[in-house]
Amino acid sequence: MKESVLSVGIDIGTSTTQLVFSRISVENTASMVSVPRISIVDKEVIFRSQIHFTPLKSPVLIDAERVREIIQGEYQAAGVDPDHVQTGAVIITGETARKENAAQVLSTLSGLAGEFVVATAGPSLEGIIAGKGANAHQESKTRGAVVANLDIGGGTTNIAVFRNGDVIDTACLDIGGRLITFSDAQGTIAWVSEKMKQLGHGLGMDLAPGLRLSTAQIQTITSRMAGVLDEVIGLSPASSDLSLLVTDRDLRRDYQVDYVTISGGVADCIVTPANTDAFAYGDMGIFLGRAIAASKLGTSQTLLSSGETIRATVVGAGSHTTDISGSTISVAQQALPLKNIPVLKLSPAEEQTPYAAWGQMIADKVEWFRLETENQQLALAFEGPDNISFRDLQLLADNIIEGTKSFAQKPLIVVVEKDFSKALGQTLRARLSCQRDVICIDTVKVENGDYIDIGRELPQSRVVPVIVKTLLFNY
Repeated sequence: MKESVLSVGIDIGTSTTQLVFSRISVENTASMVSVPRISIVDKEVIFRSQIHFTPLKSPVLIDAERVREIIQGEYQAAGVDPDHVQTGAVIITGETARKENAAQVLSTLSGLAGEFVVATAGPSLEGIIAGKGANAHQESKTRGAVVANLDIGGGTTNIAVFRNGDVIDTACLDIGGRLITFSDAQGTIAWVSEKMKQLGHGLGMDLAPGLRLSTAQIQTITSRMAGVLDEVIGLSPASSDLSLLVTDRDLRRDYQVDYVTISGGVADCIVTPANTDAFAYGDMGIFLGRAIAASKLGTSQTLLSSGETIRATVVGAGSHTTDISGSTISVAQQALPLKNIPVLKLSPAEEQTPYAAWGQMIADKVEWFRLETENQQLALAFEGPDNISFRDLQLLADNIIEGTKSFAQKPLIVVVEKDFSKALGQTLRARLSCQRDVICIDTVKVENGDYIDIGRELPQSRVVPVIVKTLLFNY
């Protein structure tokens, strides 16, 4: 039977806060005697909020109560009762995710998003989410190509590179439209970030609040920022400015980028009428957009239309798949239940890598989920081999432990599709000398960008219920 549900997607970013309401039609596609498998068969966006500046109490504190007031106001504008929202997602992104009270903001809003995902996205995960929202991952799969999405917001540019639908690289740069803000239309600086001060110094400018910049000076700064974007994609040689503006990690650039999509607020500023007031938003956004249009990225790189621009990280809902693990599993009962665990999945090509190299490969990918103050919990997923020797099983276990040691204080969660989780889980537990909780389940299919809930073991059948929740984007 089909059912209609109301969902909400809320994105709290560096510069803007916004939401989207959607009407979702879902259907149980399983047989009468099977575990329910819920699929989305239709989606209609029924309300898009105004785009609000994210309220801050200070450079490091979000005004949580004011954010809640904004969201409640949009509920009223849409005529939606929070009690009628059945599913949704609250994602806090960009520089905002680095604020001291990000967790408090999520807690404040959790009651307004039904029963779904409430998550803080570090720069790499945000880039992946935005890349999916911009449809870059689907374009890479359809075209059999490498597609990079640049999500250029107010404070950061988050980059995710996809090959044939799989994420192969991520990066984050301190490049955004609101790294310098102005108090008037004459270019008087109201606020300037530390990175922009350093970039400006290299350009012969000592940037500080109260200083008035000419249009030419602003264009010089934004042209240099656009030039650094050329460098990160590989269109120009890397410079010291690229090293300066990288926040967490640079792209490897050991591949050729075939196509680029651009999302984020600055994407809407790349093509603007000539008579548009460049200071309309009180920042550099329009200047930066025009600089990108004139750069190598804008003139010589093949750009694809983005599925979304400023709303690329506003997710509408999630497809909830209720599943049951295999019966040959290995779980630490005391660690369950677990909720809203992001999935890190290895691609088929990565699984072909020798097990001895998995430790470093996993450790590199774990960095996608790093927040400023901590490593968040995640679930490592892969398909797994049809058959594995005892020696290889031990080598695999050792490298999984090595790759996930940066969050060794949290449970080790492994999800495999093939039926061998009991042997793997027991080996992991033995290699760890039972000093870390291990949850190893199988016969469950997940993808990068999914979130999972794992319930307590069902005593009669020795299985655990698993809810796979996939962020749903509006293409």
